[in-house]
Amino acid sequence: MSTRLAAGDPAPDFTLPDADEKPVSLSDYRGRRVVVYFYPAASTPGCTKQACDFRDNLAELNDAGLDVLGVSPDKPAKLARFRDKEGLTFPLLSDPGKTVLNAYGAFGEKQMYGKTVTGVIRSTFVIDADGKIEEAQYNVRATGHVAKLRKDLKV
Repeated sequence: MSTRLAAGDPAPDFTLPDADEKPVSLSDYRGRRVVVYFYPAASTPGCTKQACDFRDNLAELNDAGLDVLGVSPDKPAKLARFRDKEGLTFPLLSDPGKTVLNAYGAFGEKQMYGKTVTGVIRSTFVIDADGKIEEAQYNVRATGHVAKLRKDLKV
């Protein structure tokens, strides 16, 4: 089981390819707050709902000084199809080696349909302008999560 992060911890830095295979680094966002959310798989019902919620709330999040990055183990080509099909307007990052997922504690044992399985733990992090974890939320629900996040962040 990977270590879980908490508020005040330094956010593990990373560079991952986006859907167009361009490298995106967390350090590119230094000086701004960023929401990094981890999801199991592009184009699945829950992940689509969550991504579309972020898309639909992106203007308000951006206006509050928050950028959004989605991370999954999917390859860039699958992320590109997902982005284009759903009209997603924020970067989707590919972590097939699960290095970043593990660094954030977003990969490991979880309960699914009453069974213990190993996989992506749906998680969301808010990282402050100095690169520290402001919020760490594990086992979030795909539906209603963005509304809860906006409420927690007073956006």
